[in-house]
Amino acid sequence: MSKEAALRAMREARYNARSTGSAVASTPARPMARPAKSEKASPAAPAAPTEELCGHRSMNGRTCTREAGHAAKSHRYS
Repeated sequence: MSKEAALRAMREARYNARSTGSAVASTPARPMARPAKSEKASPAAPAAPTEELCGHRSMNGRTCTREAGHAAKSHRYS
């Protein structure tokens, strides 16, 4: 059996299963149980002051991770 014939057979089998199995597909699925409500987490403490980053954006949207005002000619993107 060629690759095209196998794909055609699979497609026809799926089509036949959908058209004849409509009674099975119409039964509603049991709804998922909702997770128990948990206490809301308290807001996180503000992060410790860190060095400011350069923030230069490259053409593909990446941001420079060197310190602000760096002396290096190139940027480090991440």
